[in-house]
Amino acid sequence: MRRLHSIRARLAFVFLFLFLLVLALGVESLGSLSLFNDASAQIRDRWLPAARALGDLNNFTTDIPAVDAALRRAETTTEIAAIERQLAKLDRGIAAAQSAYRQIGHDGTEQLLYEQFEAKWNAYRSMVGRGAVSSFATTAESAERREDTETTSAYAAAAKALELLTDRNVASAREAGELSHLAYLQARNRIGFTILLAALLVAGAMVYVTRSVSAPLVDLAGRMHRLADRETKIEVFGTERRDEIGDMARAVVVFRNNAVDLARSRQALSQQAAMLEERLAAEQRMTLLQRNFVSMASHEFRTPLALIDGHAQRLVSMRERLTADELCDRVGKVRSAVRHMTQLINNLIGSARLTDGRINLQYRPTQVDLAALVREACDTQRELTPDARLLERIESLSLLVDGDAGLLSQLFGNLLSNAVKYSPAGSAIRVIAERSATQIEVAIEDHGIGIPEQDRRRVFERYFRGSNTSGIVGSGVGLSLVKAIIDLHGGAITLDSCEGEGSRFTVRLPARSAQVLSLRADAERQVRGPRAAEH
Repeated sequence: MRRLHSIRARLAFVFLFLFLLVLALGVESLGSLSLFNDASAQIRDRWLPAARALGDLNNFTTDIPAVDAALRRAETTTEIAAIERQLAKLDRGIAAAQSAYRQIGHDGTEQLLYEQFEAKWNAYRSMVGRGAVSSFATTAESAERREDTETTSAYAAAAKALELLTDRNVASAREAGELSHLAYLQARNRIGFTILLAALLVAGAMVYVTRSVSAPLVDLAGRMHRLADRETKIEVFGTERRDEIGDMARAVVVFRNNAVDLARSRQALSQQAAMLEERLAAEQRMTLLQRNFVSMASHEFRTPLALIDGHAQRLVSMRERLTADELCDRVGKVRSAVRHMTQLINNLIGSARLTDGRINLQYRPTQVDLAALVREACDTQRELTPDARLLERIESLSLLVDGDAGLLSQLFGNLLSNAVKYSPAGSAIRVIAERSATQIEVAIEDHGIGIPEQDRRRVFERYFRGSNTSGIVGSGVGLSLVKAIIDLHGGAITLDSCEGEGSRFTVRLPARSAQVLSLRADAERQVRGPRAAEH
């Protein structure tokens, strides 16, 4: 049963139908041509030969009277012999024409007319040349006596009979021509109708093949292209068919389901790959932190440890000769080195918290006097680097903010440490702190190596260092930690720098709410005071 519905069977049926259609068209055309051939055969095989034979009879018979008259007027035997030879030649032509006409099939009327002509012609022919041999006349009177009116009447009767036969033949040929033309028209119409019917049937066969075979295949091909383009939400038609197209449709459904499963698997793999990338990034961050710690320990920790060790040895070796002031001075330097190490450790801890995203867990805001905190950061930096020239300009009023004192101290400590690190020894570093109605602004300005223009937009990225810092120890986490602390406090930081001339970092933090209200109240009192005095 399935073979009857297969594409091969359908196409075979269509081709068989087209073959039978061509065969029927050929048979019909041959039949129409046979009818036309039969009609034209009457003209070709009957009327044309008959017309040719009758034409020869007319030509030859019309010459006989003139020859007969010449024979009657002949006076010498030589003339008579020549005319008789001419007459014999005409008789042979007439006999040949009669024989050709008799070989053609004729109807009863034509046969009767021909027999009448033949009888009358024979009668006339028997009269031709009767007196030419029996008597020889040389005078005009004897020639005129040989002209017999009976001969003329016999010829006229024979000519009339031949004329009737020719008219009958022409009329019959005309009828045969009309029949032939009618047969041609009928054959043409039949062939045209057959061609039109064949065209309609071929168009129907093409529509059938298109709808049942071509269109479903094109539709399946389009849906497979959509599947290849990862469009899985498509509907497949034709799965209920019992032919090859049905098999293809069901295969496309399986392909679609596999594509859906593959897409889901790919999504799951993408998620797993993203998780692995995150874990790999975390491992890389930990590795980088460890490498930074080793680098920091080998460079940054070496100086304060050497300082502590040197002072400790001096204290041991000179313990009996040191005065109280010298002892306090050396102990202070040891403590300064310890504070330097503590700051380095705090930077590493803050960097680790920033890397792990846990810096906000250490945020414990309280009321902080930013003026005192900045002064303390400057003093600490002076102890760490005695050669540093820190020039402070801090307002005498308290600069209160809501924030974490430890984080803010680490923020300004990093900015000051960078200013000292990237500036020539003994160069001035200005620290300016002032307030406005809603915020407190702290600027740290140095005259160091500056930051190249192409590096400024990335200077706050984690682990990024400027292209002109080679040979200077650093981890690349200080400014990223500064930016994270400022963001945690709802503030902002801006950078103005010129390579080779220095940098200016400006930190803006929101002032404490109570302080803002107090400043506004003071401003209002100052405005109302002069007005009250005027009144």
